[in-house]
Amino acid sequence: MAGARPREDRTAAGLALMALAVVFFTCIDSSAKWLIGAGLPALQVVFARYAGHFLVSLALYLPQEGLGAFRSATPRRQILRASLLAGSTLLNFLALSYLPITVTTTIMFAGPIAITLLAIPILGEKVGPHRLAAVCVGFLGVLVVMQPWGARFHPAMFLTLGALCCASGYFILTRMLAGVESNATSQLWGAGLPTALLAPVVLPDWVGPQGAGVTIVLGLIGLFGALGHISTTTAHRLADASILAPVVYIQILLAAVAGILVFDTWPTVWTLGGGAIIIGAGLYIWHRERRGRAAR
Repeated sequence: MAGARPREDRTAAGLALMALAVVFFTCIDSSAKWLIGAGLPALQVVFARYAGHFLVSLALYLPQEGLGAFRSATPRRQILRASLLAGSTLLNFLALSYLPITVTTTIMFAGPIAITLLAIPILGEKVGPHRLAAVCVGFLGVLVVMQPWGARFHPAMFLTLGALCCASGYFILTRMLAGVESNATSQLWGAGLPTALLAPVVLPDWVGPQGAGVTIVLGLIGLFGALGHISTTTAHRLADASILAPVVYIQILLAAVAGILVFDTWPTVWTLGGGAIIIGAGLYIWHRERRGRAAR
């Protein structure tokens, strides 16, 4: 089993890496939506995303740590973590084939809110009335974005909610494995397991990309995935999670820019308003968690 690198106190570098990770995550979603729109099956795009991530991880970690990087102290948790991440990616990519990128991104911003609820039974964390109220407000923001009462509602939004639940479970397990597994082990398992599971399903019915542009983007999506997750884990080694958490909210701006430039889709007032409610609730939960840690 590879050893975990020690933590460092380099807040500025951590913030910069986290912001860079958010850029890569936006590139993943934009690439997936564009590739599926170009006629590639969603499963094939998911496979390309993880296969590329896995190859980059092999190139980075095997020369340094050898096959020992694959040894895990908690293989069952790594399997569950990788499965949840793959499930979140698949559901999100399927949703992106029907929904604007700003809608899926905004709904996924409820992740910190869902994690707060899951942390109660799984991690045994205590959540006071203030944070519970913020959770309720945050989910109200999700309803504003989804508009289940209006004509703009699309059933694919339930796919995004499923992706949100899977991603929240993934981050809970990541928190449980922090300090137990190295970055190399988590990256190799997180990318390698989905690649191995999807290969027998995807490769026999592989759809050849039509055009050089589609081929290039299909190759880049795995690189974006690898760089995004490596940047995230490195950022959390350089700075506290409580400091890094709000950085993810710049993705709504990046998603809006990508939607306008790549797909000629402008965010609606409902998406922006609901996003503001979700972000406000998430920031309040972040603030309460920081106060709680400071008090302890």
